[in-house]
Amino acid sequence: MALILGVDPGSRKTGYGIIDDVKGKPCYVSSGVIRMGAELALPERLKVIFDSLCEIISHYQPQQFAIEQVFMAKNAGSALKLGQARGAAIVAACHFNIPVFEYEARKVKQAVVGTGAADKAQVQHMVKSLLSLSGTPQEDAADALAIAVCHSNTQQYMVRTARSLPGTSSNHKRFRRGRLM
Repeated sequence: MALILGVDPGSRKTGYGIIDDVKGKPCYVSSGVIRMGAELALPERLKVIFDSLCEIISHYQPQQFAIEQVFMAKNAGSALKLGQARGAAIVAACHFNIPVFEYEARKVKQAVVGTGAADKAQVQHMVKSLLSLSGTPQEDAADALAIAVCHSNTQQYMVRTARSLPGTSSNHKRFRRGRLM
């Protein structure tokens, strides 16, 4: 059982989603969107992201933090603002000593929808289905939940892979004095 906080950063809207990984199955806990007013200067918006995520982390106490990696947008200014929003979110996780994991947007979409070229509506639909939600989550919250699901899937894959390697716990009992028995 591990609570995972997924974050879809943005300088105007930052989505968050929390899932509980119960025996390899992601279960919905909470999600939402942190909205920053257009009247706020960028430093104030970054503070809102940091403070809001600190509050969410204090309340839910997740053990892992997953966030989308920066992609190069057409507008360099937008990419810089996105990077700063990511930084504020990552510092919130580090403030609570939570390990941070980063995922490319294409990998997140592939993990949830099956294709890295999925659109927002497809991600929303699959998140709703995978987490057995009664309603469709808002776009930014759905993206954050997708990031958390991607992290859960990645961790499960790594555990299964490690168990299949010689000398690991599943093969340990059959392996004695340097040879398989």
